[in-house]
Amino acid sequence: MKPPIPYPLLIAALVLLSLALAALSMLIGASGGLSELLAMIASGNADTATMIMMEVRLPRTVLALMIGATLGLAGAALQGYLRNPLADPGVVGVTSAASLGAVLALYTGISMAFPLALPMMGIAGALLCALLLQGLAGKGGVLSLVLAGVAVSSLCAALMSLALNLSPNPYAAAEIMFWLMGSVTDRSMDHVAFAAPLILIGWVVLALSARALDALSLGEESAASLGVNLITTRNLVIGGTAISVGAATSVSGGIGFIGLVVPHLLRPLVGHSPSRLLLASALGGAALLLSADILVRALPTGMELKLGVVTALVGAPFFLWLIFRARTEIE
Repeated sequence: MKPPIPYPLLIAALVLLSLALAALSMLIGASGGLSELLAMIASGNADTATMIMMEVRLPRTVLALMIGATLGLAGAALQGYLRNPLADPGVVGVTSAASLGAVLALYTGISMAFPLALPMMGIAGALLCALLLQGLAGKGGVLSLVLAGVAVSSLCAALMSLALNLSPNPYAAAEIMFWLMGSVTDRSMDHVAFAAPLILIGWVVLALSARALDALSLGEESAASLGVNLITTRNLVIGGTAISVGAATSVSGGIGFIGLVVPHLLRPLVGHSPSRLLLASALGGAALLLSADILVRALPTGMELKLGVVTALVGAPFFLWLIFRARTEIE
């Protein structure tokens, strides 16, 4: 199917949109906008203005771009592999497993003594999930993988609920709940430096599956006849998702629906090509999550809304619309 606009033009537009949003993100925050920053510099407080820009807003902006791109890319890869537009990283349990690892770091108090223990345990949880999925799914097909993902996700959700139930005090439970809502507030460049290498590795692994995803759009038998190794493709998609989404979730908490909404919106614009959808979804996810982060800072709510809450408020109605449209098409 021919896309409505040329693919290079779409990519250029998404890149420009992401850059414009990044510039806007650097100028919005509780400390004031451009005029307030210029006033600080004029009054001799240039060091304060620099600290606000480089130590508060820059890590937040970079993380929002990286995490959004990761969720969009992983969602597109999973939808291409599972051949289901309703798939996202949560389907295979990676997000829940990474969240469980971080929750355990908060519950045991390790994160208080060693702050980076939280993202480290989050990544460990995602990688263990990937290994568990491979063991449960075995040499089975897509259905085995989905069932294994549902089982792992349910188990992780139950264990997180248990940790909340057994929290030693209300403050610990509140800390876990706030983290699970998802946010990039109060993050530093240490978080960026920790997550970025693993996220980049995950991106590369997912990109290696592009050709196989195009072939899989014709069906598993047709893809196999074209020389696609289905087991290798599954390993690439699940491994890349576990590494990148695990690293992203470990520093941001649970942020849903980006991996569901973005690929579905951009699919018609790339001619329904799974390989072309990967880059487009990464850029679209970055733009959407950064837009949501700008929104939570701009809203006059007193206490800043959690990022995962905003994405859920947008994504849940969209998910319901997908279900309604699918039902009407069947009828």
